[in-house]
Amino acid sequence: MEFTDYLSNKVAPSTAKRYNREVELFFLFQLKEKSRHPKEATYQDVMDYLGQLRKTQQNLSCSLHGIKNYYKYLVVTGERKDNPAKSIRLRDKQSREVQLQDLFKPEELEQLLDKKERYPILKNRNRIILSLFIYQGLTNGEITDLTLSNINLEEGTIYIKQGRKTNSRTLKLQSKQVYWLMEYIHKDRPQLLKVETNNLIISKLGTEETGEGISYLVETQKHLFPERKLNAKTIRQSVITNMLKSGHDLRVVQTFAGHRYPSATEQYKQTQVEELKQQILKYHPLQ
Repeated sequence: MEFTDYLSNKVAPSTAKRYNREVELFFLFQLKEKSRHPKEATYQDVMDYLGQLRKTQQNLSCSLHGIKNYYKYLVVTGERKDNPAKSIRLRDKQSREVQLQDLFKPEELEQLLDKKERYPILKNRNRIILSLFIYQGLTNGEITDLTLSNINLEEGTIYIKQGRKTNSRTLKLQSKQVYWLMEYIHKDRPQLLKVETNNLIISKLGTEETGEGISYLVETQKHLFPERKLNAKTIRQSVITNMLKSGHDLRVVQTFAGHRYPSATEQYKQTQVEELKQQILKYHPLQ
């Protein structure tokens, strides 16, 4: 049994792909820095690797889980008797509060739509994806799950089905989004398509686009805001916060975001004092 087969029986395909990539990076570290085969890695080797990653990234969860699963695989297949990463626990506290210093103003989000495209056929597709983030505040998963039937070009609306944590809703599209969708659905998508699917978003390879592919599209724009976290989550948080700041009623914003409870929307209501405090902490952190 190969490691990829082991993962396919344990986690979702997209997660398996991420774990496999993280393990490959760990392999490179072991061979280059430790001159030792990954199968022979020690607890300290794994800790040293995580320490190196810590210099460039804060969330090491995916890396650690991938490595743990690799050594679980070696134990299961009898290639190793112990898992050197088993006892490692990350102490990072992932805050669930909205981090104001990471949010973007509407005019800043608009800059994402000026992305230069290497492949002209992807221009409308990528504009659609990015615009659904910045105008409708959709999540990565909601965009991935969109089908052709969710788009009503005549009425200029998009239907978002119920998710694990969100309600279903129908949102208005901007006129330019309707134009991009018409061009994409009737011209670009048929040229891209290589498999039979009703999914709206098709990858460059002609298959159903994955959440990872959509995340990568956003990541290519990180150079615009090097001091802040640009991802699907912070874009959505920005859209919701901006709506509340502009005076929209809490219930309207709740429906727009698909929040099941008003409390989920209320966390985005921030006073000017709180916002100022976040900015002070960003540039003058208390030690």
